[in-house]
Amino acid sequence: MAEEIRSGKHAVDHLPPERLEEYLAACIEGFRGPLEVSKFSDGQSNPTFKLHAASGTYVLRRQPPGKLLKSAHAVDREFRVMRALADTDVPVPGVLHLCEDRELIGSLFYVMEYCEGRIFWSAALPEVDRAERGAMYEEMNRVLAALHSVDVEAAGLSDYGRPGNYFQRQFERWSGQYRASEIEKIAAMDELIDWLADTLPEDDGRVALVHGDYRLDNIMFARDEPRAIAVLDWELSTLGHPFADLAYQCMQLRMPAEGDRVSGLMGVDRHGLGIPTEAEYVARYCERMGIGKIDNWAFYLAFSFFRLAAIIQGVAKRARDGNASNKNAARLGALVQPVARMALDMIEKEY
Repeated sequence: MAEEIRSGKHAVDHLPPERLEEYLAACIEGFRGPLEVSKFSDGQSNPTFKLHAASGTYVLRRQPPGKLLKSAHAVDREFRVMRALADTDVPVPGVLHLCEDRELIGSLFYVMEYCEGRIFWSAALPEVDRAERGAMYEEMNRVLAALHSVDVEAAGLSDYGRPGNYFQRQFERWSGQYRASEIEKIAAMDELIDWLADTLPEDDGRVALVHGDYRLDNIMFARDEPRAIAVLDWELSTLGHPFADLAYQCMQLRMPAEGDRVSGLMGVDRHGLGIPTEAEYVARYCERMGIGKIDNWAFYLAFSFFRLAAIIQGVAKRARDGNASNKNAARLGALVQPVARMALDMIEKEY
């Protein structure tokens, strides 16, 4: 086992409980074994485990073992940002320990508190009634505005992202990661990349802490009310443009109602469900942030489609290399082309 761990060949679905129990008892105050480990089945990027111990229940997030794309699977950044947000209006789990010793389980990992709540996967929220649906979307809007209002200097995050045009940097990052993950040429993706390169807006100077993957299933709600108790999965967070988060969430809601990765609201009667329209949701955000309107909205949406496609391509490449967290990752590669095509169709109609 130890040799397997040192060589980076330790299986993505397993942890060494005996070594982990001894280590955590020394690093986390009050931690006591015996320890039982089980893996959460959902999620594509960083393998996540539930730790059952005599002292309570915890969650462990680790990088996948093996060779990783540059800047991907940044569990250390997740740990840092959640620790920084502990005393803000953005709900996050309490983080307990970051282990930067890759020898222990084969990669970086951190441990956080286990939160009891509800996670929803369908944007239509069929599990709740009409009034609660509207309240949940209002709560997501509130939390997003709270996130973008965080004083990054006071939170100790002034160095959490590079200066300069956020969309230029993100475009270069995700174009590079897409090319590094490319398995075959996808004409729609090449066309979308060319359009984005030619349409990048000038930097307007807006800078905020951005989540990077702000969506319904990364938000845990309380068991008995439409209140967010934890925003999860901060791997892609950075200092950037706040409209990127807003457009990314709205882009997801444009996706088909029965999607493999994202369950959207395409063709759904939002009013009948009590869910705001995109225009209403954006207007409510602008009201909270004290801004009039958002220019270049089609660009922000198109960029969001592009980035989602690039993320999916990365998951598919890891699956082909045998290094993905989710057993269904391999078939995701087929979604890259239709996601890029949706962006091109949106550009044709709305730009």
